[in-house]
Amino acid sequence: MHTSTIDQARLESFVNRAVGDLSSAYGGVMVSLGSKLGLYKAMAGAGPLSAAELAARSGCAERYLREWLNAQAAGGYVDYHAVSDTYELSPEQAVVLADEDSPLFIPHAWQVPASMWFDEEKTLEAFRTGKGVAWGEHDGRLQCGVAAFYRNGYRASLVPQWLPALDGVVERLEAGIAVADVGCGHGHSTVLMAQAFPRSSFHGYDAHPASIDAARHNATRAGVGERARFEVSRATDYPARQYGLICFFDCLHDMGNPVAAARYAAEVLAPGGTVMLVEPFAHDRVEHNLSPVARLYYAASSTICCAHAISEGGELVLGAQAGEAQLAAVFRQAGFSHFRRAAETPFNLILEARR
Repeated sequence: MHTSTIDQARLESFVNRAVGDLSSAYGGVMVSLGSKLGLYKAMAGAGPLSAAELAARSGCAERYLREWLNAQAAGGYVDYHAVSDTYELSPEQAVVLADEDSPLFIPHAWQVPASMWFDEEKTLEAFRTGKGVAWGEHDGRLQCGVAAFYRNGYRASLVPQWLPALDGVVERLEAGIAVADVGCGHGHSTVLMAQAFPRSSFHGYDAHPASIDAARHNATRAGVGERARFEVSRATDYPARQYGLICFFDCLHDMGNPVAAARYAAEVLAPGGTVMLVEPFAHDRVEHNLSPVARLYYAASSTICCAHAISEGGELVLGAQAGEAQLAAVFRQAGFSHFRRAAETPFNLILEARR
């Protein structure tokens, strides 16, 4: 390309964007360090602190902390007070960085791109050959990062907002029904529902044995191990119990044959039962999905979601930005007559299906 065809202003703008993205990737490493070392928690509510004071509070080395603090200040993750040479974590920053129960808590999410880098050779091979990479073949930080990231969002929204948005489901849960959580992962969604609805029984299914082990541990720790049971199973062969509610939390798009998964759900659904489908938020057209959130989902889809679906045979590889229209088509093909959007967030679509 001749340099005369390059718009210098556009070039400079794009270079600035690329450097900003590189800076944020470096910043993600700093966020993970700050979380794992307890630095954000040590700063939360403490007011302005010097590097030496943070060292005393955290037990970490001052010289490293000064560089880390300056990186945080440069990225806007802490506030720097030049007159006193101190650093402060604001209440707003603390909600995102220090409060592990906050639905906005972000540090665990950085484990996902860490796993993506670690698995780069597998992804390169998958792109070149068209072969799949199963969920369990990825670095363990993927499963832990995804589970921890989604846990808080589910805790904030699942029981108080999403389930009430479904027609008549809360009343049936309060009366007592069997619930299947398909693709349950570490079981956080299953446990939340079991805690809220003691008269119902909950059954979590996932094809990844290590995730099922984690789910059983989480249920026992939460005191619902008797009502939240977990089994290793695929989305097309879990036990038929005539479920009043079947849930797919951010997993249908990962499946190699989502139509078969939806069709099996129709077979084991009790009369009048409901399927709750939670999927990444997406519009139906690519040009409407060109946003930071969609970029995150498309990237994860490139390396994780599509790769797993292909590993399962890839009958229909939806990807993480399938959109409501394509999801509705899946359920129509599976024999469902009712499909609607019940709720939405910037990150999720909450969809309701009935036969």
